[in-house]
Amino acid sequence: MLPLLPQLLCAVAEKTMARLIAMDPLAAGRLGRLYGKQLSFRLREWPVTLVLSASAQGILFNQHDEAVDCAIETDLASLRLLRDPSQLTRLIKADALQIDGDIQVAQQYSHFFQQLDPDWQQTLSAYVGDASAHKIALSLRHIHQYLSGKTAALHQLSAELAQDELQLTPTAIEMTQFSAAVSELAAKVDVMQQQLQAFQEL
Repeated sequence: MLPLLPQLLCAVAEKTMARLIAMDPLAAGRLGRLYGKQLSFRLREWPVTLVLSASAQGILFNQHDEAVDCAIETDLASLRLLRDPSQLTRLIKADALQIDGDIQVAQQYSHFFQQLDPDWQQTLSAYVGDASAHKIALSLRHIHQYLSGKTAALHQLSAELAQDELQLTPTAIEMTQFSAAVSELAAKVDVMQQQLQAFQEL
């Protein structure tokens, strides 16, 4: 890896984040809760530790191996799962995620990025005018809704395919029947144990 590449990426990320924060009128208030807290992030496939620090100027990006409030290490395959809190325990047990320090710091940074809501329309209006900016924003909203709908439909189709066609997951009725069969078998085993115990006592 080129020695100056991490510094370049940090500088680009810092400027991009500063612009996004400036486009969200409520971001500065939420940013204040992160002042002085450092979060380090490291991908196992990329031998660089990225450190995020919150200040009045925004989110600062740096790289070092010094102590921070919270340190996260994971791999690319697990990266997309980090947005789902229910997956954290499974990833930690599978050794796909390592968290050292105060996990609340990581959650606070995560909430800040999730709540970041840049006013794209206001920014666009400075370049193309209010009317055009409104049309572009409306079109982008429709595209986002369309893609979200298609993604949800694809997830539903995948679940139905796995359940009905490939029979990878049982249906609710199959689970009920299986549970009833297990309960019946357990009852028969109990009766047999009682009979065997009575026979042994003769």
